[in-house]
Amino acid sequence: MKLAIKIDVDTEAGTRIGVPNLLALLTELKIPATFYLSLGPDNTGRAIKRIFRKGFFKKVSRTSVISTYGLRTLLNGVLLPGPHIGKKHETLLRSIKEQGFEAGIHCYDHQKWQDGVTNASEHEIASWFQKALDEFERIFGIKATTAGAPGWQANEKTLAVYDKANLKYASDCRGTAPFYPKIGEKVYKALQIPTTLPTLDELLGRPEFPLEKLAARYSSLLKNDTPNVLTIHTELEGMKYLAWFRTLLLELKSQQIQFITLSEIASSPNNYPICALIQKEVEGRSGKLAWQEINTN
Repeated sequence: MKLAIKIDVDTEAGTRIGVPNLLALLTELKIPATFYLSLGPDNTGRAIKRIFRKGFFKKVSRTSVISTYGLRTLLNGVLLPGPHIGKKHETLLRSIKEQGFEAGIHCYDHQKWQDGVTNASEHEIASWFQKALDEFERIFGIKATTAGAPGWQANEKTLAVYDKANLKYASDCRGTAPFYPKIGEKVYKALQIPTTLPTLDELLGRPEFPLEKLAARYSSLLKNDTPNVLTIHTELEGMKYLAWFRTLLLELKSQQIQFITLSEIASSPNNYPICALIQKEVEGRSGKLAWQEINTN
């Protein structure tokens, strides 16, 4: 079985603390991964507007938001100025690729994309993404070839922006296997590599999934016939749940799981299908996410 680990870096704290923790752990265990980076201001506090989304309070009560993110992060962009992640941590971010890991764009402003991309115009989205492209190139000296949207918020406007930026592949949605996304009659060029497994914050606090049994739960969900993709977050698996994540990785290594990168999936010779990209609710999350609809050629 093959497993790719996708790491979403949402906040300044997740960059400052979670990224080094995960780099050290993954290097020690010789496991590859792809980091998707937030490169502009951390305005996490403005996410308070999500209280109006279905399922928001339920998720917050399960995942202990304050103890996970810290009060300082939850005030960013509201009572405190949002620190600019790319400018503040460019040396650390550069070290991701220097240590042999893949890096791509998560966003410029995480809160703005996750909460605003549905109603934003394509022109606005292109402006946001161009800022991320410019910052990525400033830090790494090369153009970005991949992106993974915050909160799995993707639509026909974001996919069009990706194609204009000539991205090779993206990881914007939930689903079962790599595919080329179609919305309406248009098929987009950038291959989508969906997250196939539930995230930790979707399972935490649910009585049927106690923490000590989650490693076994993840093992039971892995499939043989397609690449498995697990999305983790520097603010969770890289900080409060780092010890648990180490346990999970050791368990997976003991089962001879082959760890691969998203770029390996994208570059492997395969006749990937065309599937519709739709919006759908996912258990354990608030609001709707981009989702791969099967058998829609």
